[in-house]
Amino acid sequence: MTVNPAGQAPIKPPEPIEQLGINVIRGLAMDAPRKANSGHPGTAMALAPLAHVLWTRIMRYDAADPDWPNRDRFVLSCGHASILLYSLLFLSGYDLTLEDLTKFRQLGSRTPGHPESSDLKGVEVTTGPLGQGFANAVGLGVAERLLRAEYGPELVDHHTFVFCSDGDLMEGISHEAASLAGHLGLGRLIYIYDDNHITIDGPTEITLGDDAVKRFDAYGWHTEDLGEIANDTVALEAAVRRAMAVEDRPSFLQLRSHIGWPAPHMTDTPKAHGDPFPPEEIAATKTILGLPPDKSFWVPDDVLAFYRAAGARGASDRDAWAQRLKAKLPTGSDARRRWDAQWRGQALAGFEDKLPTWKAGEKLATRVAVKTCLNAVVADVPGLVSGGADLTGNTGTMLDGFPLQSKEHPEGRMIAYGVREHAMGAVMVGMSRHGGVLPVGGTFFVFSDYMRGAVRIAALSETKVIFVWTHDSVGLGQDGPTHQPIEQLAALRAMPNLVVIRPADANETGQAVRAAIEHDGPTALILSRQALPVLEATAERAHLLAKGAYVLSGDAPGPDIVLVGTGSEVWVCAAAAALLESEGLRARVVSMPCWELFEEQDKSYQRDVLGRGAPVLAVEAAASFGWSRWADASVSLDHFGASGPGDEVLAHFGFTAENVADHARALLRKTDEDQEENK
Repeated sequence: MTVNPAGQAPIKPPEPIEQLGINVIRGLAMDAPRKANSGHPGTAMALAPLAHVLWTRIMRYDAADPDWPNRDRFVLSCGHASILLYSLLFLSGYDLTLEDLTKFRQLGSRTPGHPESSDLKGVEVTTGPLGQGFANAVGLGVAERLLRAEYGPELVDHHTFVFCSDGDLMEGISHEAASLAGHLGLGRLIYIYDDNHITIDGPTEITLGDDAVKRFDAYGWHTEDLGEIANDTVALEAAVRRAMAVEDRPSFLQLRSHIGWPAPHMTDTPKAHGDPFPPEEIAATKTILGLPPDKSFWVPDDVLAFYRAAGARGASDRDAWAQRLKAKLPTGSDARRRWDAQWRGQALAGFEDKLPTWKAGEKLATRVAVKTCLNAVVADVPGLVSGGADLTGNTGTMLDGFPLQSKEHPEGRMIAYGVREHAMGAVMVGMSRHGGVLPVGGTFFVFSDYMRGAVRIAALSETKVIFVWTHDSVGLGQDGPTHQPIEQLAALRAMPNLVVIRPADANETGQAVRAAIEHDGPTALILSRQALPVLEATAERAHLLAKGAYVLSGDAPGPDIVLVGTGSEVWVCAAAAALLESEGLRARVVSMPCWELFEEQDKSYQRDVLGRGAPVLAVEAAASFGWSRWADASVSLDHFGASGPGDEVLAHFGFTAENVADHARALLRKTDEDQEENK
């Protein structure tokens, strides 16, 4: 027997039922891709012993209560090996059946090609794009430590285990995330690197010469090169428990495995990575493993019973935890209501009453207003954690009076992400997926491009994250075209499940913050660098932001023309409307901060707002793409910007009251001409 370095019971050699269970997992890893004629069997086969050790000997979880807050988390960052996770969920008693495994990768199945957290309990984060799960897990670690500091280890005390691959380590996001995790000194994070020396194109040696252990040493991680122990459950358990004993930094364990083992012709081959095994190879491999070669999806009753017992073992821990929760935070108490709201990612009732309002004529940037709003409600949004990618002060994401998250301040509700935009996005997703944290993170809007992979995962998994992107147009000025966003608004609006809000002034910004906190998925707040005037009527009407668009002025039915603006261009529309009205034209001004919310309204409301047939001119300092859906013409930018003072650049490109009024007159003339031709 091996002594457990964590001071628990001695580690025992595997019993015959355990080895059979490991081999059954390998059989499922071959059968499901074969039936689907698609999938990745090799990694799942190689990592079956390690997964077995985690799920039957180490991890604390209760398959009957997959949302138990104090469960250990498991992240399969190499999501292409999804059949491994699905097999474990089925075997250990989650809401997944053997029939679900037979429908692997099929339309409408609960076992898609890569794990999706929105569809299946037990999948903590959506993985597949390599590196995302790696960075998500850092967010899980941040959330666990922060909540442990807030509520004590009686209520929050668990680990996160991560399987990662050479692909994860090659993707740049892993460098960002690993550097951040090491700097923060995040214990309770244990990463096992499956060093199988195989990529799709061939051996890893054709593309990768890194010394991964030295790399993670340099990041400040606890590291260990485990060598050739992929089939040694005793050594695997001992190594993981050694890592669990390290509390002051994350752990990186490099495991040399052999992809597809023990297939006689496909072990250590690229085909074992991404191709289903031929039937004859499956039969030969099953014979080696002691499985019936002529049976698919074979799971004997004793193996299933063994894993089901492991899946139920955490029930006593969960029950004891529930008693501690009740004792520390009694049901019905203010403290319990706060806990419940926090774990739902919600605010306390009435938080919206704390949002400030501004008087018409005041002038401030919406990035400044958002800081005031966040600080006004932070006490009533118990899970709110904010930060920025080296631009916290610039983006308004600073929470006053809160320390930075660090080794010394694990309770910190501010995070300095550094210049790591992509990691920031993915870490925020992980924090939210953990529960108990509502993450807010900011950077310049143009750098949303660097975050797009993480934002897409947030949208795909409908994860509640608030992305704050400022310096939202050519109005940022002298940093020039490299920093001036043009196409980003259109690109983000094209992303399903992402609510994009570009408020017109400080009052709309307050309502945008409210909408983001109340929304159950990801929200993007697009904010100005430059000061904007607080508009007439927004103090009374900005609550209509929840409808996506509303009439700011010119309510009377039958307007001659409708000017629709977003963000910093709404005040320009108002000024242009005044010019047109001085000429006797009835001009309506519509603020449309959010296309997605406006789309949700009924057609009657949409027509009422947009003037029921009046010509519509959109005004936005961004690409025109998509505006044809709502407007007949637009004043927009379909080219890159220019370097100069922001107000001069905006004027140069036509975002003035005079130019908008000229375009409105031209649109009216064209409308009259078209009507005349159609008579």
